[in-house]
Amino acid sequence: MEDILREIGMIARALDSISNIEFKEYDLTKGQYLYLVRICENPGIIQEKLAEMIKVDRTTVARAIKKLEMNHFIEKKEDDYNKKIKKLFPTEKGKAIFPIIKRENDHSNRVALAGFSENEAATILLLLQRVRKNVEVDWEFVKKGNKREY
Repeated sequence: MEDILREIGMIARALDSISNIEFKEYDLTKGQYLYLVRICENPGIIQEKLAEMIKVDRTTVARAIKKLEMNHFIEKKEDDYNKKIKKLFPTEKGKAIFPIIKRENDHSNRVALAGFSENEAATILLLLQRVRKNVEVDWEFVKKGNKREY
């Protein structure tokens, strides 16, 4: 059974590596494209929700946001009602690169699912969603400072 998580990890690392190499020419490095995509898909999202969505800690998301902001891919705007809340929005530069990232993602999906029927691809998706939901329970538990029992 441990081979399943190894396979998922290898797939994720390979695709992340490919994306990091291909997006380097656009000044997107170290997985920043993940954050930019989620911000483009959810304009006005707050940092905490973004961290939860991508499954990273607040420090990691803060570093990525800072770099994206410095490179003018995104901007922070104060909430109309609560000035402490900073909402994240893509800039024109960020919006312009979004279709390129989306095109790469679509291509990677086609490559990864080559030779699979639509039913098989749908089954893979359902099964992986179940795996993710199982893991999210532990992720939430550990994120709150708890220790898992092995």
